[in-house]
Amino acid sequence: MSSLDHNAAASPAGSAGFCTAANPVKWHIPLILLACVLLAFFDKISIAALFSDSHFQQSMGMHFDTTRLGLLMSAFLLSYGFSSIFLSALGDRIQPPRLLLGMMLSWCVLMTLMGLTRDYGVMLALRVLLGIAEGPLFPLAFTIVRQHFPQHLQARATMLWLLGTPLGAALGFPLSLFILSRFGWQFTFFFMALLTLPLLLLVQISFRHLRHRLPIGPSATQNYPSRGAARRALWRNRHFWLICLFNIAFLTYLWGINGWLPSYLIEGKGIDLRHAGWLASMPFVGMLLGEVLGAWLADRSDRRALTCFISMAGAGLGLLAVLHLQASWQVVLCFSASAFLWGAGAPNVFALLAKATPARVSATAGGVFNGVGNFAGALAPLVMGALIAFTGEMNTGLIFLVVMATLGCLLLLPILKRY
Repeated sequence: MSSLDHNAAASPAGSAGFCTAANPVKWHIPLILLACVLLAFFDKISIAALFSDSHFQQSMGMHFDTTRLGLLMSAFLLSYGFSSIFLSALGDRIQPPRLLLGMMLSWCVLMTLMGLTRDYGVMLALRVLLGIAEGPLFPLAFTIVRQHFPQHLQARATMLWLLGTPLGAALGFPLSLFILSRFGWQFTFFFMALLTLPLLLLVQISFRHLRHRLPIGPSATQNYPSRGAARRALWRNRHFWLICLFNIAFLTYLWGINGWLPSYLIEGKGIDLRHAGWLASMPFVGMLLGEVLGAWLADRSDRRALTCFISMAGAGLGLLAVLHLQASWQVVLCFSASAFLWGAGAPNVFALLAKATPARVSATAGGVFNGVGNFAGALAPLVMGALIAFTGEMNTGLIFLVVMATLGCLLLLPILKRY
């Protein structure tokens, strides 16, 4: 037995009997979920790589119409948030691996159809359907990890599949642009569809023995006679709603940085990214490292709420420091430190959710949590843009993120000691 399996077998009382020599920790589960998240992120952003391609524009019957092009991304995000809230509950009724297979098959079909269409309206409809098909992914991943990992390992397991987001941003755009330059816009969709097939087979083989079972841990010991009773308890759970509101502030930071970081460095700080483009990627490298280290440290202490509080407070303070700096290396260093601290909280937000919600409705809780957070967080670039336009100052957008980070920290104060 490996050292990881040995540690799992000697886990705390809350997970006794959950991980044993006969039933070791299955670390391949979050790694396969990582591949699923990575593929979904490729599908999500591949359209953005085509916005400036004249052949794509002509095929869709338009020129460089930023409104109609932007709608292709916004339509996906809105349907994604809707689906996450209202369809993720299926994961509490259907075995999550089986539901995941059905979702992935639909991604493959939809990406193939996108490569075949030459009509903007059809493309827009397919983007909406893709958002619906991908919406339950994060709640399902959360549910699968919660069902098969004890509490003291959940942040590390969650971190593994969450890495698909920063890795997807780092790899997805270069990959899409390479395929676009060599083979044309249609093959960016066909290639993503082709990538789905071996992953479908891997999920089918690796997850075929997984069982739909209740997690082991404090929230699983609550005696709810039915799923309906657990769902009613969830809606009345004040701590659940505080965590959902915190996630709005948490994802506002992510979407705000993703949307405005390059423009802020260029317009706000005068950094020439044409000659130092790698500078814009440094905060996302910091974010990735933060996820890895934060998950490991927090699993050792199991203080989920405190870890999230420190993460959000540190991210806000890092941005506050950026406002008072001008030297390029200092600005990028503080941005990277801010993103590092934010990343340290990312896997722990899901672990915090697991501690505060009934086990019978993991997918429902994860769906509302993820959907509401993404709905509101996706508005961050728009709000920041409006503030910048109104004031004429790039720093105003960053101040908005600092204020949201402060509000997020305040929301966690009532639950710091309990979780």
